[in-house]
Amino acid sequence: MEQISSTVKSQDTGYFSKIICDYLDQKDSLKRYYNNFPNIEGFKNQIEEKSVSISKEDRKVLYDCLKRQTKHLSLSEATQENLLLLQDKNTFTVTTGHQLNLFTGPLYFLYKIISAINLAGELKENFPDKNFVPVYWMATEDHDFEEICYFNYKGKRLQWDKDVQGAVGRTSNEGLDGVFKMIEEYFGSNKHAVKLKQLFQDAYLKHSTLTEATRYLANELFAAYGLVIVDGDNSDLKRLFTPCIKEELTRQICFEQVSETNKALGESYAIQVNPREVNLFFLDDDLRERILFEEGRYKINNTDLVFSKDEMMDLVETSPEKFSPNVLMRPLFQEVILPNICYIGGGGELAYWMQLKNFFEKVSIPFPILLLRNSVLIIDRKQRKKMTRLGLSEQDIFLKQNDLVKKKVKEISDVNIDFSQERNDLEEMFGKLKSLSDKTDKSFSGAVLAQEKKQLNGLDKLEKRLLRAQKRKYEEIVLRITSLQDQLFPKQSLQERQANFSEFYEIYGDELIPMLVQILKPLNLKFDLISPDL
Repeated sequence: MEQISSTVKSQDTGYFSKIICDYLDQKDSLKRYYNNFPNIEGFKNQIEEKSVSISKEDRKVLYDCLKRQTKHLSLSEATQENLLLLQDKNTFTVTTGHQLNLFTGPLYFLYKIISAINLAGELKENFPDKNFVPVYWMATEDHDFEEICYFNYKGKRLQWDKDVQGAVGRTSNEGLDGVFKMIEEYFGSNKHAVKLKQLFQDAYLKHSTLTEATRYLANELFAAYGLVIVDGDNSDLKRLFTPCIKEELTRQICFEQVSETNKALGESYAIQVNPREVNLFFLDDDLRERILFEEGRYKINNTDLVFSKDEMMDLVETSPEKFSPNVLMRPLFQEVILPNICYIGGGGELAYWMQLKNFFEKVSIPFPILLLRNSVLIIDRKQRKKMTRLGLSEQDIFLKQNDLVKKKVKEISDVNIDFSQERNDLEEMFGKLKSLSDKTDKSFSGAVLAQEKKQLNGLDKLEKRLLRAQKRKYEEIVLRITSLQDQLFPKQSLQERQANFSEFYEIYGDELIPMLVQILKPLNLKFDLISPDL
């Protein structure tokens, strides 16, 4: 499938936070909050650091665990080979993580995993004596079911209504036949839509839990590229993490280090996550509650469970699976059990990872490279032609809608409705008057300033009135512009955050993912615009 593709700087889209823009620009003020930057030299350094941090025995535990987790899947040769390679000291992972959103949730689920797949391939080309495995870390222990129980399809919300307690990955798939009925009603009838319906059935109606369904679905979509899927809700993997669990329960290093980082980082940037004194949950069937340390004892929030220090340490040894890391401890868990050199995430994720650098250093675990995942805007050929006819550039369509309309109306208007020159003339004139008043009667300065403000406000009002009049005159063009932008940016948000992959799979079928794999370049650090051609 042929396509037109181009890029814009992520910093120029207006959709990334200050901390991410400064990170992409490699601002000096931010460098102490990350390790190596995502370029080839950075990966060379990262490989050297990680090479000595994971043992052969731990690799074997990881391999054996993943073999058991995937024993019911139909694994591709590429994935089977990657699993075997995890035992090799020259093998490293590049990891992305995501919630267990129903039917993958937002479109950027694909972009995260493709970023990992393509990065693994690019690193292999640059370091041929090493092996690189793309990993999808399933957030099976999350407990915010409301965030994941739906997906959007062409503006419709297809939702799974269910009362869920505890870790979402353990949730029974009972009730998803109701969502499937909605899919049958709303999805199309072409061969691609038929395949999507079968994919949903096979994933969710033929597996018993949300973890099993998501693992099956991700494997079906990406097995050809050797994707390895990890479920951290596992006693053997948690056992590798027990020293860190005990340290967190007794020394509160995460709280101390992240609090210190937040104080400094918060002077310039918004803080994503604040640490707790104990950054672990107690995990059991239908239960995931915070662990509190009060009056020398460990209490499980919203329950009657109470443990002495000795009882809690014994529980860590005998049942490590009962301890679930929160958002700040999960990255450490991941980096302890994986031979990982890079974490790939969205802007919000990378922002809270940067809060963790000092914490990682304190506990002597290599801090991974942070890579902003690929972002994509898919523009079909009809939409691309409309952009051309309306004179909209790729930069234009990222503008806030009011700014976009204002800019285009000014461009096409047959009268000048930009009073910038008049403002400059007024400011120059009043500047002379202020200078004159300073030399003669300083009491006159207040009147000059008041008059200047009045005149400038008057110009603003005239410009706004003229702009409204021109909008009415060019109402049809304004409507076409706003309609097109609403299509590309649903709810004035990024397409990748609103739409589900099913909308595009119905159109492009099995060619959708290979096309994205071919185009996206994770180390370019730019926003991709793609127009596929059927």
